Amino acid sequence: MSARATLPRIVIVTGTDTGVGKTVVTAALAAALAAAGRTVAAYKPVQTGIGPGGQDDDGMPEDMAVVARLAGVPTAQGCRLRAPMAPRQAAVEQSAALPTLSAHVATIEDLAASHDHVLVEGAGGLLVQLTDAGEDLRDLADALVEVAATGFVVVARSGLGTLNHTALTLESLAARGLPLVGVALGCVPPTPSRTEELNHAHLAPDVVATVPAGASALAPATFRAATPDWWSVP
Repeated sequence: MSARATLPRIVIVTGTDTGVGKTVVTAALAAALAAAGRTVAAYKPVQTGIGPGGQDDDGMPEDMAVVARLAGVPTAQGCRLRAPMAPRQAAVEQSAALPTLSAHVATIEDLAASHDHVLVEGAGGLLVQLTDAGEDLRDLADALVEVAATGFVVVARSGLGTLNHTALTLESLAARGLPLVGVALGCVPPTPSRTEELNHAHLAPDVVATVPAGASALAPATFRAATPDWWSVP
C-alpha cells in the first residue's frame, strides 16, 4: 500500500472511536519507519485507564509500553490517569491537572529534534479533549505546524458503522485544513465479511495501511518483519 508522497515528520494517529487499533497501527508505522532506516519516537499525550504499575484492570500494559515492545522505539507520555474515561473526565475523577497544550508541544519538539519522525497517538477519537482548556488533537496539530510538517493517520474499524465514523472524522480534519496522511484499518480479520469487503472497497482511495487482527500478540521480531507488508513507507 502507498502513503502520500512524503510522510510528514510528525504523524498524529487518531481514530474513529476508542478500541479501533490506534496503538497497534502506531507500532506498525514505527516499526516500518525503523526498517526503512528512519529514527522514530512515539508519544501519547494522555493515557487513561492505567494504574500506578502501568497496567489496566485486566493486566494489559499501557499503550506506549506496547509500542516500545513491538516496534523497539523510544516512547514518552504526557500523563497517566487511573480512570478508564476520556482524559478530562478521568482527570476530574482523580482531582488531577492535565498537561497544557504548550507542554505537549514542547515534548514533541524535543523528540523531533533528535528523530526523523515523531508519532503522536491520541486518546479515543479526534475531538476528545486532552487539556483542562478543552483542546483536542486538531488544536495540537495547529500548534505543531510551527515545529515540523504534521499530518494525520485516521485508524478505522473494518466492519459495520465505519463508513459514517470515518467520513465524519475526515470531514472534521478537512474543515480545519489539516493534512491527511491516510486511513489505516486497524484490526482486519483473516476472512473479511461481505460488509467488510464492501467497506474496504469504499475506503480504498484513502487507505494507507491494513493491520491484521491479532497483530499485537505477535512476537516483536515477527511483528517488525511483517510491518513493511502492512505499511509502504515513502
